Amino acid sequence: MSPRPSPRPVRPLPRAPLRGGPARGYTLIEVVVAFALLALALSLLLGAMTNASKQVRLSDEYGRAALHAQSLLDQAGVGEALTPGHRQGQLEDGRYRWELDVSPWRDPTAPPKQEQLLGAPQLMQLDLVLRWGDGGPRQTLAIHSLRLVTPTDLNAAGVVP
Repeated sequence: MSPRPSPRPVRPLPRAPLRGGPARGYTLIEVVVAFALLALALSLLLGAMTNASKQVRLSDEYGRAALHAQSLLDQAGVGEALTPGHRQGQLEDGRYRWELDVSPWRDPTAPPKQEQLLGAPQLMQLDLVLRWGDGGPRQTLAIHSLRLVTPTDLNAAGVVP
């Protein structure tokens, strides 16, 4: 075996001078800009989530109003004759308010003085308006429907066509 050569002496790496050398880390302006961008992104995200929760609430109110309107129209003329007039009421402890107007339907294309045949079925127009909240345009549901009323129903109600 041959003798091992002696190890070379290890030289320390040269140190970078404190000034004028390559910079390490972030400057204060970079940190401030990063926080500003983060704050902007979070505010946009929270704004979108708030708007989404309002849309979900509004959708729930519209859905409930539509279900109440359907129930009110389904009950109109059931158990009692459908007679012309105005009715109103409240649902869910006053959260929803409704008005129902019932009137004989007139054909807009018919001549003005058309006589009603005695004993003939008659169409009744139902106009339902359901309001909730402050009752603004976005919190109002209006539904218009027609119902066929037979002469026996009109006679039972005491209405002369």
